[in-house]
Amino acid sequence: MTFLTFCDQLEKIQVVSARLEMTRLLADLFARLNDEEIEHAVWMTLGRLVPKFESLEFQVAEKMMIRALSEVVVNDLSQTSVNDSADLFGSVDQTSKIKTAFSHMGDLGAVAESITSEKKDARELLDVYRALENIAKESGEGSQERKQHLLIALLRESAPLSAKYITRIVLGTLRLGFSDMTIIDAFSWMLTGDKSLRDELEDAYQRNTDLGKMARALKKEGIEGTRRINVELGVPLFPALCQRLKTAEEMIEKMGTVITEPKYDGTRVMIHIRKAGKNWKVRTFTRNLEESSGMFPELLNEQALNDIRAEEVILDSEAVGYDSVTGALLPFQQTITRKRKHDIAEVSLQVPLRFFVFDVLDLNGKSLLKVPLDERKKILDTVVRDGSVFVKAPVEIVSSPERLRELHTAYLEQGLEGVVIKQLHSEYQPGRKGFSWVKFKEEEGASGKLSDTIDAIVMGYYVGQGKRTGFGIGAFLVGIFDEDGSIKTLAKIGTGLVDDQWREMWTRCEAIRVSEAPQLYDVPKGLTPDVWVTPKIVVEIGADNITTSPIHTAGVALRFPRLVNFRDDKMIEQATTLIEVQQIQKNQKDG
Repeated sequence: MTFLTFCDQLEKIQVVSARLEMTRLLADLFARLNDEEIEHAVWMTLGRLVPKFESLEFQVAEKMMIRALSEVVVNDLSQTSVNDSADLFGSVDQTSKIKTAFSHMGDLGAVAESITSEKKDARELLDVYRALENIAKESGEGSQERKQHLLIALLRESAPLSAKYITRIVLGTLRLGFSDMTIIDAFSWMLTGDKSLRDELEDAYQRNTDLGKMARALKKEGIEGTRRINVELGVPLFPALCQRLKTAEEMIEKMGTVITEPKYDGTRVMIHIRKAGKNWKVRTFTRNLEESSGMFPELLNEQALNDIRAEEVILDSEAVGYDSVTGALLPFQQTITRKRKHDIAEVSLQVPLRFFVFDVLDLNGKSLLKVPLDERKKILDTVVRDGSVFVKAPVEIVSSPERLRELHTAYLEQGLEGVVIKQLHSEYQPGRKGFSWVKFKEEEGASGKLSDTIDAIVMGYYVGQGKRTGFGIGAFLVGIFDEDGSIKTLAKIGTGLVDDQWREMWTRCEAIRVSEAPQLYDVPKGLTPDVWVTPKIVVEIGADNITTSPIHTAGVALRFPRLVNFRDDKMIEQATTLIEVQQIQKNQKDG
């Protein structure tokens, strides 16, 4: 397939709002690709070259793209004196005129399309993919100049529509409005003309999240190809998640004899270890499938690796910060200060981590997903030796509701989040399926929810990904007034909204967006939103509780914040203040 044909199909998808029609158009595109093309095209439809966990980024800013486009215009003008580009810009100061066009259009892809002259563009999809890959892989001294040179060469050969999508892919602004699950549905439509294979394909995806590999297997072998896809070292899989049941009696009735573990207030980490690896020895992945290996230097500690008695293994764990003097576990807000890309060595000393390991998913190349939990626990005992970095989560086999409640209360008194209950003989189920893992609901509801909501001020928003690309917003930042008159950050909210609320939030924010942070705002660099707004929108926020925070400038943060309502009846001066939030936190502790 030519790249121009590929772009033409993306153009059709872009103008469609109905999910089903979008899926059919994707399926039609995939059906027309061969097995090598589809492996790369899948990622290009998502605006990337590789899966997120491979971390290959273009590192091309808008300024560089504008310079590259201006060079392309100058080149086109030198070829002919009468064309659309000449009519639009003339022959001088192309850069400033492209900036002007960008300010009006708001999309450099659209600008690229409007200024590129018509030309024959018969390049194959794979040729353009490899050219884009070369741009992304340039690194080191002089890499920005080399990237720009390669980008100019690529754009000079492009027809207007090709230039549009090359620009968007490179800048990360493709945003066609669909997610990985839309791709899964399209695979089913490609094979059967309906979504009847969705569940089976989703299972394969949750075991191994490399959609490109799945696409190639489907092309070569049909559905049989995906049935052979399994856990793979170095490739993230979806972590198993807990469901909720209301009472201990219901848990025992539904699950029978269970294994219990403490529920830690940390961050979920999948740990992949390959001791003989040349390129890597340890890779870690977050709950949302992003690689986080650089955040955890302690995992490369020789003693820590010696505590793993296997050459290759995948472990499921919860990382929790602890006080290096007392050994006491730290609050969640301190643990997540480790989720950063800079000054990692320094922060790792300030907030050391322990990895509480509770499952083993693959051992020396053999998947353990189908192995019953009690057997996996025995294997885990032989693989992990408790030390300063790795600690096996304590377990107890329980068959009575009374003992479940006793354990839950005991763990809460230890400052943990209670108890997790797992079926004794259950398989490991990636994603949230069934009731093989559950957590208490009644105790959480009784002690974990704020007794009152908080009225906060919207400070800005972050651009959405996946499904939320269609909304233009994926999360928003809220703050509260301090005594000094500044508005300090309290929460970044990315969940708890229905589709209409996301659309409404984006519309409200767009009406009051500004280019710079208002002077009232006290926002740390790591929380800088993509779009600032003037302080006008008051929202009612619910949360599970209030925790001490070294990240938010308020000094406190909301745990699991969610939008309750827009408070059009309140001015920002009537929003909850920092003093009031601190009092709510005190009442929460006293209660």
